[in-house]
This record gives sequence, structure tokens and C-alpha cells, in this order.
Amino acid sequence: MHADTAPLVDALREIAGRAGAEILAVYASDFAVGDKNDASPVTEADTRAEHVILEGLARCAPGIPVVAEESVAAGHVPEIDSGPFFLVDPLDGTREFIGRNGEFTVNIALVEDGVPTAAVVHLPALGETCWTAGDGTAWRVRDGGAPERIACRRPGRRLVAIASRSHRSPETDAYLRRFEIAETVSAGSSLKFCRIAEGAADLYPRLGRTMEWDIAAGHAIVTAAGGSVETLDGRPLVYGKPGFENPHFVVRGLPPALKEINP
Repeated sequence: MHADTAPLVDALREIAGRAGAEILAVYASDFAVGDKNDASPVTEADTRAEHVILEGLARCAPGIPVVAEESVAAGHVPEIDSGPFFLVDPLDGTREFIGRNGEFTVNIALVEDGVPTAAVVHLPALGETCWTAGDGTAWRVRDGGAPERIACRRPGRRLVAIASRSHRSPETDAYLRRFEIAETVSAGSSLKFCRIAEGAADLYPRLGRTMEWDIAAGHAIVTAAGGSVETLDGRPLVYGKPGFENPHFVVRGLPPALKEINP
């Protein structure tokens, strides 16, 4: 898969776009909201989008296992062994979707040797898509315009942090007080990774429960844009863990640690 992933990413972008269209069709309706076993919300948009993605991946990348959020919730967990596999979150930010603020995403990532490589994050309501082919470059397209390369910003005196809109905690605020933060903004879903990758924000700590499919695509894009995603003690975040649950982590717009004022 390392040789030339550009055709694969083109296919992933097309699949994510079709999944986004399904999501927007539900978004425009008077949709119902249900609860999964873990008490997280789910809508028809989640299931419709995942159906599109699974069908598309079976066509463009047959034989590669797919770990997808709604399928896992239903008890369908494929064997991933040591080979490549896909991580899929068909609708990341369901709470934002329900709140109709537009901050929800479609996430598809290829994982190789425990590392997310080729990936797409699509923002249906915002008309935006970010992606990487795993080649050290990250890209964005907005409102059907021309693709533009994106890169993380080197933090200067004005450090911008970004935090979860729906899952911010006192622990997150305590972590942020360790840095000289000029501004903290809130956003939902893997949109936060895109804002780090494009240089609009510099620091995103997540001290709460997440699953691998929530963040793999954003992780790949941030890394390709020059940033890093690490555990709180500075270890690389790896994928394919038992249960697919992540430890707490921090996303930085620059691989070296930002200077702490209150370490």
C-alpha cells in the first residue's frame, strides 16, 4: 500500500462525499435520535453513511478489513491481524449533528503497522474536505475550489488552543493552564484536527474517552501537515489496540513540545 496511495485517496474522498450527502439528507429532515449501549446518541445518518462507506471500501479496496463504529457497536469486529486495515467513523460529532451547528465529519483512515497513513476528513455541512495520501503532505478543498496544501503553524507569542465543544472537562482546562494561551476556541468532532493541520490552532488536548475511529483520520492529516499526536507522556499514539480505545492524548501543531509555563 505504500507505493502509490493517491488513487486510493481519490476513491476515499469520493466515498466520503457520498456518505456526506446521505448525512445532509437526514440533517435536512425531522430525524429521530436513539441511544447505543454506551449511551452515546445515534441517528439514521450514522447508519446510512456507514453503509455507503462500507460498500465503497469493499469495491475500491477488497480484502482490507474495515473497523467501523456502528458495525463494532453491533458486534461485528473483523480480525485485523498485523496487516493494514481501515478505521471508519461515518459521523463523528453526532451531538453537533443533533445540535445542527455543522461541526460534524466523516472520517476514513488506512492504518499500516499501527500508524494512520492515507486518510480523509470530510465536513459535509461546511463544504470542506481535508486529506493526506500518507506522503508527508496534507491538503484541503473548500466549496468545490482548487485543492490547497495546508501546514501547521509554528506557534509564536499568540498560542491558540482548541478544545472539545461537547466533551470539555476540568482536566482539560487544568492542562491548558500549563501554557501561555492567548485564545481558546471550541469545536466539535475531528474538525479540531483539521484546524491544527491548517494552522488555525496550535494545541488540542483530549483528556477523555475516545475511540480509534474518532481520531485516526485527523491524526494522519495533522502528522502530514507537520504536527504530532502523542500520549500525555510523549509516546506515539498507535492503532489496532485491544478494544480500540485511546488513552488521553495531545495534538500539537509542531512536533517538539510547546514550552510550558506551569510544568
